[in-house]
Order: sequence, then structure tokens, then C-alpha cells
Amino acid sequence: MELEIKELNEKDYLESMNLSMYAFQYKIPEENVPARMEMLKQHKVIGVWDENILAAKLHIIPHHIFMNGHEWKMGGIAGVAAYPEYRRNGNVKRLIIDALKRMREESQIVSLLHPFDIGFYRKFGWEVFTENKKILIEKKDLKFLLNQPGAIKRFTKESHHPDIESVYAEFSKKYMGMLVRDTMWWKNNIYDDGQIAVYYNENNEAMGYIVYEVKERKMDVQEFVPLNHGARIGLWNFICQHDSMVESVSILTSNHEGLPFIVQQPKLKMEVTPYFMGRIVDAEQCLQRYQFNASTKKVFLHLEDDYASWNNGSYLISNGEVKVYKEKTGSNCTQPPQRGVRLDINSLTAIVFGYKRPSELFELGCIKGHEAEIAVLEELIPRNKPYFYDFF
Repeated sequence: MELEIKELNEKDYLESMNLSMYAFQYKIPEENVPARMEMLKQHKVIGVWDENILAAKLHIIPHHIFMNGHEWKMGGIAGVAAYPEYRRNGNVKRLIIDALKRMREESQIVSLLHPFDIGFYRKFGWEVFTENKKILIEKKDLKFLLNQPGAIKRFTKESHHPDIESVYAEFSKKYMGMLVRDTMWWKNNIYDDGQIAVYYNENNEAMGYIVYEVKERKMDVQEFVPLNHGARIGLWNFICQHDSMVESVSILTSNHEGLPFIVQQPKLKMEVTPYFMGRIVDAEQCLQRYQFNASTKKVFLHLEDDYASWNNGSYLISNGEVKVYKEKTGSNCTQPPQRGVRLDINSLTAIVFGYKRPSELFELGCIKGHEAEIAVLEELIPRNKPYFYDFF
């Protein structure tokens, strides 16, 4: 008999926490349980039930992300878990399919998640869209660059300042996929045990910041966010001011950040790893809102999505507009021509976020079509840069 899927309510939250603690092997201190219960009110938690037993569950967290400088509704997937006796029998698959339908109903155009296994979520249409670059610096390489006019001001969770949020919002518009943060998100999810140093230029304008922590003679920079080159230098020089306190520094930043190129010793150890995954939930809405390059050329996209059938169809991109052809029956149905680019939801996601170019995916065999049509799609897609600093 197929088990029932239904949304959890407040009386079920303790069951959800118990499943999380079992699956992810951690313990929530008793004094933190009320705060966790309150947090779960912000989530949509769906579960597979075996009568009154919560067998498996999945959280949908409502967020917004920046796409082409605009805010899009996003469904964050988290807390996917099942008890061992309910695994490998399709329960999580059913939850994912159900979650996709619910996110579409909520007009969440895209979905993001942090994968425990990239291959697992790729099967369901999520694709890697961003990478983290960790720069590892020894004390001997902390060399100051040219003195930069301006000043650094440090803030803690208790003294959090709107300038920090303004810098982040401006920085986020340069990238695809950055989370829209409110003040509560900053205080509850960004500071942890660290603090934030903001660089102000000579006009006392906030132009960049780092989130960092210093302990055990190591400086750990979790976010490096300059709005211009002056801020980049100012923040780097502030990091160098810790040379008497630390033996090493690690900086987590975008793979697009140019800091390593400008330091006196660019031969630094760097680790680049895939990070978050994204998925287009509603392809029609996504393509309608996406900002294509201006062009008189047009191309058909023939899209396949095994787990969100509403996305299956053909999309004509022409003069910045998108015309949709869905499968219909009957002699009067207008069918798109067979020419065009054939791709699945994973590849379209990688293209929309700017993680991969159409020409790259064509070379890798991920999308199909005549080279001339691939070239048109390549021309239509702006050279966006994706990034994501957060975790949920």
C-alpha cells in the first residue's frame, strides 16, 4: 500500500526534529527546541506517513534570489531525510515530485539546494550552478598593497549596520542566484561567532566588507565582498594587518574574484569545489522573465523534464520574447518545427544561471542541435556570473 503524503503542522514539528536528529546524527539541546519549533513555522514541511509514523520528510523554505538584478521567488529544499527502514523504496522521490508541484503553485520559479550527493539530485533535474574558491594564504604572503584612502569599521551581531546590507545587495546584483537577505537572516545565519569589517572610502561610503573570525592563530574569511577595486585593496590590507596574530588566512570567495591576481605573491594554494545546485521549477515563467541579449535572430528550445511535466514543450525565443508550444492533440494544433536546440532541464538551468555556456554544453554532448542554432543561442545568452554564499 502506498504511504500518504501530507503537509506537517505544528503538532508534527517534534516528529520532524526527531527524524532530522536521527538521520543527520546530531542533538538539539532542550533549551533550543522552542526556537527550532518557531523556525519551522517559516518552512513548508511535507512528509510521507505510515499511519501515524513520519517515515520521510522534506522542507521547502521560501526565499528570493537575485536574477539579472531582479528578485525571483525561490523554493529552498532542505532537511530531506527518511528513516532507514523507509529508504530505497521511492519515498524521497515522491516527496521531491510533490515539492516541485507545490513550488510551482507558490510561483517559486527556481529551486536551490545544498546536495549531500550531486548525482542523486541531478536525476531529479537539479544542476550545479556555482563553485566556491577557497584561497589559502601563509603568513609570509600577507604583503600590503598600495595604501588605500578610507577606513575600516568593525561590526558584531549586536551592532549590525544597514550599510552591510546595502553593500551585499549591490554586490548580489552582479551575480545570478545570490540570496536576498533580510536583517533577521543576517543576525541568525551570517555572524555565528564572527564579525564583519566594512571598508569605507574617503567619502565615508561603504564599498565592501568581509565576514571573518580569528582564532587559534588562523583568520577565516567566510565572505569577501568588494564593490570596486579600491575596496578590494582596502579589505586585503585589513587582512594583512593581522599578520602578527595569525599564521595563516583562508578566504572563501567567488571563483570569479580577481584578488589572487593582484597580490604580491599570486602563487597561492586555491581549492575550487562545486557548491549549491539549482533547478528551474517553471520554465515558461523563467524564460519569460529572463533577460536575453538583444538580437533579431531566433531559436527554438525543445525542453525535456522527467519530473515536472508542465515544462515539457518547445519555446521560441525571438526579439526578446518567448512563445510556448506545449503538447496538444487534434488536427488544429500548431506544432513547432523540428529544427532547434534539444536539451533537458539540467542543461537549461546551467545556461540560465550562467554556469555553463551553450557552446560548452554542446561540446559535452549535453544539448543537441545544428551548430548554427547553437551559435544563435550562444549569442542570445548574456555572460552572467553565478554565485551563492549562503547555506540552508
